[in-house]
Amino acid sequence: MKKRSGWKIMMSLIVLVKPLLGFMVLAVAMGVAGFLCAIFIPVFGGYAMLDVLKLPVPVSAGTALACVLVFALLRGFLRYAEQACNHFIAFKLLALIRDQVFRALRRLCPAKLEGRDRGNLISVITCDIELLEVFYAHTISPALIAALMTVIMTIYIGSYHWILGAIALAAYLVIGLIVPVAVSKKSGNSGEIFRGRSGELSSFVLDSLRGLKESIQYHTGEERLRELNGRTDGLSAEEEKMKLRAGWNMAFVNTLIYLFDFAALAAALALYARGETGFDAVLIPLIAMMSSFGPVVALANLGSTLQNTLAAGSRVLDILEETPEVEEISGREATSFAGAQALHVGFSYGGETILSDVSVDLPQNRVVGITGRSGSGKSTLLKLLMRFWETKQGDIRISGRNINTVNTADLRNIESYVTQETHLFHDSIANNVRIARTDASLEEIVEACKKASVHEFIESLPRGYDTPVGELGDTLSGGERQRIGLARAFLHDAPMLLLDEPTSNLDSLNEAVILKSLHEEREGRTVVLVSHRKSTMRIADQVYSVEHGRMS
Repeated sequence: MKKRSGWKIMMSLIVLVKPLLGFMVLAVAMGVAGFLCAIFIPVFGGYAMLDVLKLPVPVSAGTALACVLVFALLRGFLRYAEQACNHFIAFKLLALIRDQVFRALRRLCPAKLEGRDRGNLISVITCDIELLEVFYAHTISPALIAALMTVIMTIYIGSYHWILGAIALAAYLVIGLIVPVAVSKKSGNSGEIFRGRSGELSSFVLDSLRGLKESIQYHTGEERLRELNGRTDGLSAEEEKMKLRAGWNMAFVNTLIYLFDFAALAAALALYARGETGFDAVLIPLIAMMSSFGPVVALANLGSTLQNTLAAGSRVLDILEETPEVEEISGREATSFAGAQALHVGFSYGGETILSDVSVDLPQNRVVGITGRSGSGKSTLLKLLMRFWETKQGDIRISGRNINTVNTADLRNIESYVTQETHLFHDSIANNVRIARTDASLEEIVEACKKASVHEFIESLPRGYDTPVGELGDTLSGGERQRIGLARAFLHDAPMLLLDEPTSNLDSLNEAVILKSLHEEREGRTVVLVSHRKSTMRIADQVYSVEHGRMS
């Protein structure tokens, strides 16, 4: 995770509030008005008491009691309105942040997400973004309200005597600023540690669920359960430390409040004894100060919990600010397909050379086979043709144009890519095929499935094409998933078809049917067929061999 200071994280998160600035101003205004109502309920009670004692007051007892009633009613309404505004801002921003995160993931995919810890990503998308609700609903607005209330109440209390105003100001600054900053520094990186362990736990649980069958087969369930319990206990212990720190912080703040109240009382009595103030300057400032700590206490309580929120914010910012490996291209001249070429292409990943001086011609109406041992760079070449990564040396050309100048949308329309592992969504079989062309009719889906030799299997199911597919496609075999992936490619009907081991999970009969379909589909398109099977290469018009990243 990128190292950022707490202030930098907060400033980055606050910038996101800009579209909802009007609601934020409204929330702060109602928050200040609400707290003033709450504070002046006992203050006007004090005015009524002074009036009964026949001491000079700005309002009569009757007027003061009427104001108390009005303030009590307004306080409830204003508090509700403030919280409604804050939570509207928070949940609206969470929706916007989720949208931005998914857009960022789309930009980063697949180059920056290959090998990324999926459990941690899920933790960021769910828990970390959700935790930002604390920042937007219970941090920004309360901080602004506390700042304004500090100014207002310091002036009001100071109007009776400047010493009382100074004590009030010191109390507000210590409790609302110094304490939370000190507690936050003392907490160190505990929030970062907690969010990191939480993400690791999510990864471990996801990994355990996916490998459940293997755990049962090899009797490793008890061992994984022990590790799960150990990780959970460690996370609980870290959370317990954070809550204990929050409890001590609250006790310390309450003690400080009593000490400042005592200091204000002592100062007021001393001033009264010296004749510098009247009895009203003892009673009213003390009541006002004792009832005005709500806004700054809210900030003080944030000191021990804000680290967790900021750590979550930092993890979200890591995704939003990460630079994609390959930028999407738009606004260029439209490109139609008229063949492709790889010219002296070289590519390295993590310091390891994957491809070196590879050249291959991919003309229209041809089936081009690429064969080689596992790890020789065959799949990497297809990813470069898809521009999932950019070449380090040489050029890849589509219709004579460098692939880096072709609009990304055009490239996706030109190419269909079938990987070794077909991902299926938790949806019906028809909708899983339809993602290749969302406006496709059922008849077109059926035709694509016939070409992929999967139609008869689908028809044999109780609900046919409406049969739901389990999460990750686990309800289907590898061969069935692979054929649905091929059906998607046939439905997409792109002029360039990139197939990475398309028959690796198929028996010889289904392989023959699919190869026949591919041979028939060659008219008007280019088929690039990566496979280590000699039987698959029989339909290729030309075969290239890749060994140790070199083409022959």
